[in-house]
Amino acid sequence: MSALSRKPWPMRWIVLVIVLCIGPYTYVNLKYRKPNKVFEPYADMKEQANVKQLLEAGYNRVTVRAERPFPALAPSEITRGPAAQLAPAPGGLPDPLGQTLVEIPRLPLGYRSLVAPAEISSLMPVRLQFTAQIETDHEQLGGAQVFVRENSVVIVPTFEPVPGKLQARTRESDILLTLPAGALQPGEHIFTLAGARDSIRWTVLVR
Repeated sequence: MSALSRKPWPMRWIVLVIVLCIGPYTYVNLKYRKPNKVFEPYADMKEQANVKQLLEAGYNRVTVRAERPFPALAPSEITRGPAAQLAPAPGGLPDPLGQTLVEIPRLPLGYRSLVAPAEISSLMPVRLQFTAQIETDHEQLGGAQVFVRENSVVIVPTFEPVPGKLQARTRESDILLTLPAGALQPGEHIFTLAGARDSIRWTVLVR
């Protein structure tokens, strides 16, 4: 039979082949494709505006991840010397940071058991450990945005959902944050750990 006299496949067989191929293709595509960031124009525009205003106000922003040591580290492992003297501070973001950000971020209610060094070398990372008080058991602290401007350092913790459908066992958790070495210039710096209801302030001498 010549090529010109061949009959096309019946439509039912074509449909069957397509149906049989869709299943394996969908499985492979969902299992192995790389997750891409969802395009969110409004969120992207806000982030760009934030970056612009922070730079104009003289802020440097450092992003750090949270660790959850269990058990909590001993104070001597954090300070490696004298511990910082802590003082209560009003809740919310201190100015001018509060006036600079396009959108005020959510904050933990407050904190307790903060441990931080009073002195540190500029060549060493700065570590601080604290217990955060969170409003819901479906979230936990995932890290922090650290805003540095001259001698002011404001730490703004960030939230992330508890994995899956789990709930946190408690609304208080021990958090360890580490600022990378070189993030601060030598001199005396005033730190603020910002909370919605209560904040904590202390001074660190960077040598």
